[in-house]
Amino acid sequence: MDTWVAQAVGRINADSHRSADTHLFKLQVPRLEGVDIYLKDESTHPTGSLKHRLARSLFLYALCNGKIREGTTVVEASSGSTAVSEAYFARMIGAPFIAVVPESTAHSKIRLIELYGGKIHFVGSAPEMHDAAVELARSIDGYFMDQFTYAERATDWRGNNNIAESIFRQMEFEPHPVPKRIVMSAGTGGTSATLGRYVRYKGFDTALTVVDPEYSVFYDSYFTGDSTLTSDKSSRIEGIGRPEVEHSFQPDVIDDMMKVPDAASVATILWLEKLIGRKAGGSTGTNLWGVLSFARNMMDAGEHGSLVTLMCDSGQRYLDTYYDPDWVRDHIGDLSAYENELESWN
Repeated sequence: MDTWVAQAVGRINADSHRSADTHLFKLQVPRLEGVDIYLKDESTHPTGSLKHRLARSLFLYALCNGKIREGTTVVEASSGSTAVSEAYFARMIGAPFIAVVPESTAHSKIRLIELYGGKIHFVGSAPEMHDAAVELARSIDGYFMDQFTYAERATDWRGNNNIAESIFRQMEFEPHPVPKRIVMSAGTGGTSATLGRYVRYKGFDTALTVVDPEYSVFYDSYFTGDSTLTSDKSSRIEGIGRPEVEHSFQPDVIDDMMKVPDAASVATILWLEKLIGRKAGGSTGTNLWGVLSFARNMMDAGEHGSLVTLMCDSGQRYLDTYYDPDWVRDHIGDLSAYENELESWN
């Protein structure tokens, strides 16, 4: 093996060994009876989001497949968090990094990408990102990491401390150790693929629901079977939802899907902050709204069990968007109907 590549792989593996697992904490909801809700807190990774796992896997996959060598510039199409994490690993191994991001990306994420040494290439909207990244990588003889193609194949879904194995290990001593359902939103679709495959591999009686925001085509594609669907609008919930069906989205390992209004997602993170005293990103709101919906159904049916979802990243990255009432009013709209429904849990 090339000496530089061997050293790069070694640095990434060493970083992984230095990292502790993320916490799985039980959500204390006042009116919740017979159903336990757990949040896997991915915001505690060194780069602050679930995408830290993905970026590590993508770099190891690319290095071991001979795609990144000394001096190779890595290019990624990302709405923010993946780019932040990839910039971190690129700097670790000494590879130049360029993130292709929409102009609407939160300023805090841009600052983090630059903090880790990454450069920014702006495009007008999410649908332009892929082609722009392909062309940029070609023009500089770089490597397009292409998270939306390789996310589902770069992760070892059978184990090796992936997120699914981690969840089930941490659930072992809980009252209901095998979750009735895991709820996850999709950006690349890589995490939902890992979860769905692992559940089947281990034979767990756990359903996987993928929740989808507005303007994303995953939901309609899942129910119609049409993988060619596209949208001319970008998701307003950063990090999840796509205007086209990505290669990493694996519908066959999903048990069902739920469409979540964007106003519900934002209302839920504001409600969550009051409950736990911490801010979470919009995708966590999408996840949690789905979980609360299933919890309500289970309670109405007199069922007991556990539900698991993810806290994907910290809300500190979204102070100028989801936590700014003026921005929410102008870009998301009225939250009151969903706020009233959430208050019924208190």
